[in-house]
Amino acid sequence: MSRLESMRRRLTAQIDGINWAAETIAPLPGDVLEMGLGNGRTYDHLRQQLPDRRIWVIDRVLQPHPSCIPPADCFLEGEADAMLIRLAETGARIVLAHYDFGFGIKEKDVAEGARLSPLIAPLMVPGGLIVSQQPLTGFEQLCGPDSIAPDRYLFYRAG
Repeated sequence: MSRLESMRRRLTAQIDGINWAAETIAPLPGDVLEMGLGNGRTYDHLRQQLPDRRIWVIDRVLQPHPSCIPPADCFLEGEADAMLIRLAETGARIVLAHYDFGFGIKEKDVAEGARLSPLIAPLMVPGGLIVSQQPLTGFEQLCGPDSIAPDRYLFYRAG
């Protein structure tokens, strides 16, 4: 599979996974968390799918497409661990989180997901979902939509 085909597969998995998760959490109260804004494509999709939910965003720097800049009071700029702690201090309760942090080095990405998982867990509403491109720990792993190949995207439920 070419890198271009792999990218298409990843984007399709993100769209299908977020749509599935948004539908699944519909009856639950809570905010949404985008971990890793990048250029804002996923954030934009979350806004479209969940227009009535507050969407918190964490990233090291704010450099998305101009149409995808989150409101200043919902953007936490800095290192993930410090920003997750800061978000917890606001009292935010997250019903859907999208984990999109990564260095592009599998071993480093897996270690980072394991390190940050205990900081994500206290933010989550019981029964809330996490859609992730990286493995996380301490959550119940779920099967996502049938349209997504196993291990292409990961889905977790908070306890």
